[in-house]
Amino acid sequence: MERIMYFYPKNNMTSILSRYATLLTHYCLRVSPGDKVFISTTGLAEPLVREVYREALTAGAALVECDLSFRERELIFLENATQQALQTPPTLMSLAMETFDCYLAIRAPYNLREMQNAPGDAAKIRQEALTPSNKAYFERTADRRLRRNLCQYPTDAAAQEAGMSLSEYEHFVFGACKLYEDDPQQAWLQVRANQQRIVDHLNACTTVQYLADGTDITFSTQGRTWMNSDGQTNMPSGEVYTSPVEDSVSGTVHFSYPCLYQGNEVEGVTLWVKDGFIEKWEARRGQDFLDRVFQIPGTRRFGEAAIGTNYDINRMTKNILFDEKIGGTIHMAIGQSYLQTGGKNESAVHWDMITDMTRGGEIRADGEVIYRDGQFLI
Repeated sequence: MERIMYFYPKNNMTSILSRYATLLTHYCLRVSPGDKVFISTTGLAEPLVREVYREALTAGAALVECDLSFRERELIFLENATQQALQTPPTLMSLAMETFDCYLAIRAPYNLREMQNAPGDAAKIRQEALTPSNKAYFERTADRRLRRNLCQYPTDAAAQEAGMSLSEYEHFVFGACKLYEDDPQQAWLQVRANQQRIVDHLNACTTVQYLADGTDITFSTQGRTWMNSDGQTNMPSGEVYTSPVEDSVSGTVHFSYPCLYQGNEVEGVTLWVKDGFIEKWEARRGQDFLDRVFQIPGTRRFGEAAIGTNYDINRMTKNILFDEKIGGTIHMAIGQSYLQTGGKNESAVHWDMITDMTRGGEIRADGEVIYRDGQFLI
């Protein structure tokens, strides 16, 4: 049953989801006549899927395919699949990554801890089987042959993780997506304009240094591109990011925010890096999981360095889609690089880790202090 939300007095849930679908279809995915659109989510997001389905067809999409996962599907698969099943990639996902025009991934979790005790050996085999579709995804999103967007549908599990009631979390998500603005698309175009000056400055530099409590790490961006994340690939967004030159990263980085990956939470992560290679790591909590991740090929190099610029997101919700955008933070990701930035590292893992910069943090570009205490000076 659809709920009337007290914080949106003008219209009901259907109306706000219609605004969401309009933004996702036209601004984020830019669906055009003849496009093939793939939507991946869980059954909980069915109300939003219906609206996107309607909007995409109205925009002229030739095909809109949906994969609605059920509760514990991946866990059941890993616990029960034969070797052959583990090694067989999913047909629809593979086809979509290789041939479709648009891909919308809607996060709508039943239980964020479903995979916490999943069998590791089976998961490793499955990751290897997904390597070709993951490679197609990264290659085709890099040159925009595949226009993709990752967004959130509010669920009880996500609300509980964020420490909010469901209605509070709905308000948080829809507000972060600027759906209460008179013209959400125009609001995101303004974000694009504001961030472009930062990107332009960084793209004129070749060396970047992050300095904060427990952090002094330097990397080269020569030949790489800083990207303006303006809501088209992530909704919401608000960050600028690049892939550092793989063998250039050196120093120590401490991540003050909890690091979450596949339902596992690791706290107090510190990494020691030399010539781009993570030589040592420790965590205050979750060391065993961190040890396992660093056994996966490609995880001991960095695939991303970024700066969060969305000051409307001012609290951690234990959801990386929002948390990495928090204004006044930086994050670095181990593993897979972004091809569109010029990155070359390959891995089945891309794990973002975040640290606060509001208490004495600095960013230096070619030796110039361009950022202090969570704010740009340029």
